[in-house]
Amino acid sequence: MEYSYPIRPDWSTAEIIAVAAFYEAVEKAYESGIPGEELMVAYLGFKKVVPSMAEEKTLCKEFEDASGYVCYPVVQAAKKADGMEEIKGMPSR
Repeated sequence: MEYSYPIRPDWSTAEIIAVAAFYEAVEKAYESGIPGEELMVAYLGFKKVVPSMAEEKTLCKEFEDASGYVCYPVVQAAKKADGMEEIKGMPSR
């Protein structure tokens, strides 16, 4: 699937890498599964760049529109998981 990650032009290279790592972790959850701890590390990196819940929702919606992958359920599953428990997402399309 070809699509672009939603990013902001004012982000630094390190911030873009952190946000892209989160999007990649969400993709991995849907495509093959990902340890909850790995997803949470990526999410915490994302939250350092995007601390606002409103902006998080906007970016995740843009990501969902582009990819079909929904961030919220996999992040919630990772928050409830026991460390290395595998997180898998269900396709929304």
